[in-house]
Amino acid sequence: MLGVVAQAPVSLEALLSTAPRSLGALSREHRDGWGVAASAGQGWRVHRRVECAGESPVFREEARTERAAVAIAHVRQRTVGPVSLANTHPFERGGWVLAHNGTVDDVPGLVAMCSPARAAEVEGDTDSERLFAFLLTCLDAAPGDAEHGLATAARRLACFAGRGAVNFLLSDGDRMFAHRSGRSLFVLERGEGEGRRTASVTFASEPLTTERWRELPQGSLWRATRLGGASAPRACELGEPSPTERPSALTVVSC
Repeated sequence: MLGVVAQAPVSLEALLSTAPRSLGALSREHRDGWGVAASAGQGWRVHRRVECAGESPVFREEARTERAAVAIAHVRQRTVGPVSLANTHPFERGGWVLAHNGTVDDVPGLVAMCSPARAAEVEGDTDSERLFAFLLTCLDAAPGDAEHGLATAARRLACFAGRGAVNFLLSDGDRMFAHRSGRSLFVLERGEGEGRRTASVTFASEPLTTERWRELPQGSLWRATRLGGASAPRACELGEPSPTERPSALTVVSC
């Protein structure tokens, strides 16, 4: 699972295909489909296939040509639901895109926390799409305040005994929210002064390059925002604006 927020559109080829632990390399173990959702500021382009990414000419071409300011990518190792396009991440709904890493232990319990309208939108068989419905339910309950809605969702998940592992990346094309619970999750911040790099924040399930990645704490929720102009994106604490946008995390208190 991979998420990128950049100051301007950047190539995804290294992270998707050529880095030492790119998603293409990881697909040797996660063979059950792949997807890339990318945005340059004018809506999402979503590409999904059910074949192994590392063996897919379509994936290699997507990695070679795609440029995005915000992107979420995923290679699937199926646990809940068969291999099918409907069960392939990332999922898109109403301008939001989600990828999930982990397995929810109590799927009926999770569905019980979804609104009927959001539960009815589920098309596939996965626990991941039902997690998406739950997160959208929480966003619906906090119109215009995604930070509050997702902080509420994170706290409810922390108190949900059947949550299992619920690492996720969620984005509306401007902001990306990263939640760690049950699996590993790392962040890499690249500054605009580092050679020819465009400033960016990258979240991933494991370090994909030899750069200095930082592991995020269990039970934490992060936000990175595409600010545009000369302002570099930073991973920062959800719900507590920082004038310096220094990296920090919101620790969700367990029940």
